[in-house]
Amino acid sequence: MLEFTVGDQVFFKVAPMNGVMRFGMKGKLSPRYIGPFSIIEKIGNVAYKLDRPSSMSQVHNVFHVSMLRKHIGNPFHVLKNELIEIKPYLTYEEKPVEILQREVKQLRSKKIPLVKILWWN
Repeated sequence: MLEFTVGDQVFFKVAPMNGVMRFGMKGKLSPRYIGPFSIIEKIGNVAYKLDRPSSMSQVHNVFHVSMLRKHIGNPFHVLKNELIEIKPYLTYEEKPVEILQREVKQLRSKKIPLVKILWWN
């Protein structure tokens, strides 16, 4: 039987529902597990209380062990994010870094130049 201790990091399973948008996506591309969340308390043999963010206050915080999956942290999987300067209208400026590839596509009566560019941001 799967068992966790207080302080463990776990993901919890989200059941996909047809046509319902949850956690930013809907349908086949919606996440199956979300998290990680910390276990606050063990309730009985098969239930655990999770520490959820305030944005998930409408979701109950006690889950059955079958709905949880252990999170195994790997420091090499952490992505470094660069600071992006955001303008007042929530836009940012993209700058070209280099041209990666050039190609001319031939249609029946015209030629279309295609350029693949590496952008900053």
